[in-house]
Amino acid sequence: MGITFGFSGILIALVIFIVASAVRIFREYERGVVFMLGRFWKVKGPGLVLIIPVVQQVVRMDLRTVVFDVPPQDVITRDNVSVKVNAVVYFRVVDPEKAVIQVARFLDATSQLSQTTLRAILGKHELDELLSERERLNSDIQRVLDSQTDAWGIKVSNVEIKDVDINETMIRAIARQAEAERERRAKIIHAEGELQASEKLLQAAQMLAQAPQAMQLRYLQTLTTIAGDKNSTIVFPVPIDLVSAVIDRFSKGPNSA
Repeated sequence: MGITFGFSGILIALVIFIVASAVRIFREYERGVVFMLGRFWKVKGPGLVLIIPVVQQVVRMDLRTVVFDVPPQDVITRDNVSVKVNAVVYFRVVDPEKAVIQVARFLDATSQLSQTTLRAILGKHELDELLSERERLNSDIQRVLDSQTDAWGIKVSNVEIKDVDINETMIRAIARQAEAERERRAKIIHAEGELQASEKLLQAAQMLAQAPQAMQLRYLQTLTTIAGDKNSTIVFPVPIDLVSAVIDRFSKGPNSA
């Protein structure tokens, strides 16, 4: 009787162990890559999945987006400036079968690929582009990473350059360059203003030359303006024709008709 009870207990325990080994529960963001005798069978989940113990093995995969912080990388730009750049890469598994079969430790592989790609892409650009065109560089890095990780069943959705660290000497050089650029723009704007003013003055002179009456009215307007200041000395412009007539009159003498 004791032997029978002991054998039944062992049998029940064995059944419970087999059932527990056969049952897998996958969350909504998880999938199970099932192998049958070492060969790929299918991807199963989410929910309750039954596995044949010993015959089948399952690898659990997480499909959520992974945020990977790329450590600072030493980059030499195209204009031979040494900087340290770090970034953030967002990626996720879209094909669990490829992520298990095509690459070992896809997280480490994507991490290493992100670092080398960051150095390769940024090394092709100058420092000014690294500072002013980050959106375009982010897109370039994301596109290259996505194309290379596609064979692993991984989708790189976004890349963001976080910081570009420059040494103190280069920062001072950039400040001097920015100041020189501002001075250059100020001189250009001043010169353009002088050019426009001279063009307008030329047009005004041409218009007044065509209408002498307008010139006289301009004289009167100018006198009205300066007469408002009590400390001003007003010099009346006299037409040259009138002065010539007076001189001729006196040169002929008082008996001339």
